[in-house]
Amino acid sequence: MAPSHRVAPSGEQYEIAAAGYRAVVTESGGALRLLDHGGRALVDGFGEDEMSSGGRGQLLMPWPNRIRDGRYSFGGREHQLALTEPKRSNASHGLARWVAWTLEEHTANSVSLVHRVMAQSGYPWAVDLHVLYDLGADGLTVTQTATNLSGEAAPYACGAHPYLCVGEGIDHLELTLPASTRTLTDDRLIPVETVPVDADHDFRTPRAIGSTAFDETYGDLSRDEGLATATLRDPASGNGVALWVDERISWLLLYSADDAPGLERRSLAVEPMTAPPNAFNSGTDLVTLAPAGEPGDELSVTWGIRALNATDEAH
Repeated sequence: MAPSHRVAPSGEQYEIAAAGYRAVVTESGGALRLLDHGGRALVDGFGEDEMSSGGRGQLLMPWPNRIRDGRYSFGGREHQLALTEPKRSNASHGLARWVAWTLEEHTANSVSLVHRVMAQSGYPWAVDLHVLYDLGADGLTVTQTATNLSGEAAPYACGAHPYLCVGEGIDHLELTLPASTRTLTDDRLIPVETVPVDADHDFRTPRAIGSTAFDETYGDLSRDEGLATATLRDPASGNGVALWVDERISWLLLYSADDAPGLERRSLAVEPMTAPPNAFNSGTDLVTLAPAGEPGDELSVTWGIRALNATDEAH
């Protein structure tokens, strides 16, 4: 047996760079560990000697967020997933966030990885997952793809978990969020109702975050040429960061980590999601991947992050 060698907690590290941007993607979870522009951090990631905490940079596939009790019905059968959020009795954030993704291609400015989800208890379908991270003049573009390999239709949704930052701390930052509705949740953070945003949660016009705490999902996104864009900006310097999503991504979950001692309000998670929490039960925006080889057996979605400076418009 060959001598063992030390491996970083998140496995192999894949660095890419272009147009002043630099990113590092990890073998573990295909996660975005680092993204900066001109040396200024755009995401609040994690160190090479650390594992991801709080979902930082992870891909949420084949479902994002929570499934109540890890239980759902699909195709006339009942399914029971492992409860990966035991304190709230939920199955959380999919099946791919801690697995070792396989490198497909690594160039100077892009990296693609793949992971095959095998049929298992609670999710008895084989699905290929693919992610492409690409850097260019417009920043980072991320494409997440799922392909059903099973002979039966499979339920699917996806998301990602970047924490955006402009310096450290969020209270003084101005947030623009193009959402006209939000979900109300129970004590297990499962949606119970979707309502129009009220004065405290309406950020369609940029304004300071102040003391607003976030752990909720926003929908009915307004778009410009099919893209919806959320921004964080420091009004003093004019620097900021923008996250955009394509038309297949209908929801953004914001999380300010007020319940995470030592990390609270340091940055703001803005999570692009194709469906809201508990979609495997509610059916809201849940995708049914067709059986392998049939039309509709694959879904690709795209989102991205770019730097803003004082002269940049929000869109």
